[in-house]
Amino acid sequence: MTVKSLDQKLAAIHRDPTGCKEFIIADAKDADMAFGMAAPGEICGSNEGECRFKTLAEYREQIRQVIRQGVVDIVLMSASTSEKLCLEERLFENSHITPAIRANDASDIFAFRGSDIPSEPAYPFRTAQLDHAQCGHLDCEPGERAAGADLGLYSVTFNNDRTIDLATLNAYNEFRAEAERKGFRHFLEVFHPNIQEAVTAETVPYFINDVIARTLAGVATAGRPIFLKIPYPGPEALEELVAYDPHLIVGILGGSSGTTRDAFQMIHDAHKHGARVALYGRKINNAENQLAFIEFLRHIVDGVISPEEAVRAYHSVLEKLSIRPHRPLDQDMQETAGVMSYGGETPTSGDSSNQPSHSQATSSPVDFAKMTSEERLAYHMDRLKNL
Repeated sequence: MTVKSLDQKLAAIHRDPTGCKEFIIADAKDADMAFGMAAPGEICGSNEGECRFKTLAEYREQIRQVIRQGVVDIVLMSASTSEKLCLEERLFENSHITPAIRANDASDIFAFRGSDIPSEPAYPFRTAQLDHAQCGHLDCEPGERAAGADLGLYSVTFNNDRTIDLATLNAYNEFRAEAERKGFRHFLEVFHPNIQEAVTAETVPYFINDVIARTLAGVATAGRPIFLKIPYPGPEALEELVAYDPHLIVGILGGSSGTTRDAFQMIHDAHKHGARVALYGRKINNAENQLAFIEFLRHIVDGVISPEEAVRAYHSVLEKLSIRPHRPLDQDMQETAGVMSYGGETPTSGDSSNQPSHSQATSSPVDFAKMTSEERLAYHMDRLKNL
């Protein structure tokens, strides 16, 4: 089996936590665990208003394209999609990309149409069975577990409520024990409170830092997450968390789609202030061309191009591919505030800012997987010549 870039990068970061520049990028294609049929995003015709949700098959084809491209380090999926692509199609066997599943789906991501549940305090829940992720059936034999995914996202939300927060901690305790027995790794996502005024707005980033430190203080190495996933808290709070324990690798989540500048600037700033992982879901899935968007994320964290330059370059790529951008360049260069709770922005057919073009669902004519990073950059920069 091909060596996974995730494992190589984690080892390098732990060898030199302060000096290592390795950065892990994940494509989060697990939205069917939250948004249901709206999860794959939209596909629109040439006439305004002619849009429909993509099918699950189209969603999975996008994932196949990302795997073939080979730029990200992790693809996060629902357990059902992982079964299809990992266990049945074996797409990750000869790829450096690590498959992962969403291992739990607490109530704050019940973000389907008409649902009010995400506005209520998050309550722990888990659909996925770890055995199903690893071997496709319950009670895997030891030799079967390596066939599937051995990594999962576990998500917690604390609302400063003793009863519900204790239930969340107990559920996480039970998950960690099962995962350790079955050789299943996890990374820990800590959302902001999904109840307004659970803590004051200015306290939220530090509330999250303290929750993380306190939650993991009693967890020995064998049960700890391999990294964290949190909303980007700004430079000060991020640097505080990174400095607290250099071996607690911090990653940021993307949140709502926003502008292209939002996505590019966030990954740049997070990297600058100590984050070593970014997991983008809607920001990638709602991009006009996912493969080019991912490519520029990589170039930004590699220090090859600035966020502002990357937005211009991305628009040039869209122009050369005859893809209509969601926004004019001047608007797409703006930074806007993002939503940091999972259910805070549910994609709907009326949200034109999240409408991907028809071209997004088709394969790029270029085989990025066979190109070096330098060749991929040259490919994109060549498109800028007539900008």
